Amino acid sequence: MYAIIETGGKQYRVSEGDVLKVEKLAAAEGETVLADKVLAVGSESGLKVGTPVVDGAKVSLKVQAHGKGEKIIVFKYKPKKNYRRKKGHRQPYTQVVVEKIEA
Repeated sequence: MYAIIETGGKQYRVSEGDVLKVEKLAAAEGETVLADKVLAVGSESGLKVGTPVVDGAKVSLKVQAHGKGEKIIVFKYKPKKNYRRKKGHRQPYTQVVVEKIEA
């Protein structure tokens, strides 16, 4: 059984036991978060697609850790004008484990 969920403006295909890095969630480590924006649920009996979400479907996510991703360097410059700007950015994330899919 698998589900397609939306969290943090992104969509993920998940099944039970998967470990994901999603956009940072406001939950402490060890807490359980419910993802109620389930767009589709697939099983042996077939695929159930929501319009836009599947009614009554939920995915339980357990927060494992919070962290920051790889550093991205943003470098701007204009030729012949001596204009240079260098910035770095590390996107925060939350690592979660999919515990249960309820359809």
